[in-house]
Amino acid sequence: MFESGKFDDMLNYCSKLLETNPDDMVALQNSALALLHLEKFEDSITYCDKVLKIKNFDVYALKNKIYSLEKLNRYNDVLACCTIILDVDCNDTWTLNSTGLSLNELDRHKEAIEFYDKVLNLDSKDITALMNKAISLNHLKNYRDSIEYYDKAQTIDSSLHEASIAKSQLFEKLDMKDEAFLAAQGVLIKDMEQIKTDAKKNKCSVFHQYCQNEFEELRDKK
Repeated sequence: MFESGKFDDMLNYCSKLLETNPDDMVALQNSALALLHLEKFEDSITYCDKVLKIKNFDVYALKNKIYSLEKLNRYNDVLACCTIILDVDCNDTWTLNSTGLSLNELDRHKEAIEFYDKVLNLDSKDITALMNKAISLNHLKNYRDSIEYYDKAQTIDSSLHEASIAKSQLFEKLDMKDEAFLAAQGVLIKDMEQIKTDAKKNKCSVFHQYCQNEFEELRDKK
């Protein structure tokens, strides 16, 4: 039922199981999950709490509760749930990222960065941490550092168009027009200097040099 997206049927089935056994953990967990997908977030939290009443520490219930709390913009409550998980497993990267995201929403960006750094110490290629650290740095007006983290994320995943746009906007704030143009095209920082050097050597604008490079690349592919 879950795989086919039949969440109402899933909920009804679980309700019948709970009539027989109100403490059926699987039925309670799946009820919370179905309600989460049905966007009945308060009800989902109620079922998560029923699980947690039976079993004080249940990661699955806590994470489903966090999802619902985020949807309800209850970020202080999210932090409380994250703390419970991190007290048991301080290296849970999902929870560390969730903590950072809630701190961002609460405009506590310096604290958020501390949690993204914990994630990146565990996994330097974690896209969520890289992107959100970049966002935090932007809020703190650390534009150059923000650009660096967007670029790192883009190096790992070149399809991150939002990183290109954000980098371009930050270069604009720094009044770096050529870099802003190149960033908008998805060019990584490591490749920008060569394009600028070639433009200077060929006595043309960075725009024209970039277009020439693109033309030559297409021609070579043919």
